[in-house]
Amino acid sequence: MILSTIADAAEYRGLSPRIATALTWLAEHYSDSFVKGSVDIGDGIIVKSEEPALMPREKASLETHSRFIDIHVPLKGTETIGWAPAAGLKHVKVPYNSETDIAFWGDAAHSLLHVKVGQMAIFFPSDAHAPNIGLGNHRKLCIKIPV
Repeated sequence: MILSTIADAAEYRGLSPRIATALTWLAEHYSDSFVKGSVDIGDGIIVKSEEPALMPREKASLETHSRFIDIHVPLKGTETIGWAPAAGLKHVKVPYNSETDIAFWGDAAHSLLHVKVGQMAIFFPSDAHAPNIGLGNHRKLCIKIPV
């Protein structure tokens, strides 16, 4: 898991070519007008522009992915995201679905990240995360990068 500012995102482009593509796109399009939906930016990378309702911490479930890295980017308000190492999870809530590349877990998060506007959080398959914790609604980008 990486928590960083978007201004410092270039430091992480060396992690992989696809991460570089996603971070370059983010730097170039971060300030674009918000339009809800998904866009394919190439090489299997999908950018989802979302307006999810935030939820209390106790209702947020940890999720894991096997085939994708997620980059969460709040555009309006702070997004709190729970985190735990995926390898230590024990309580399956919803088993892994290969079509949607997601499993949900009943384990508690080890840490909470408060991701502010102008920041991003990168979650690898080894990172369980519980996004969208807070009150009200917000806007965000979720960039899905194939591993």
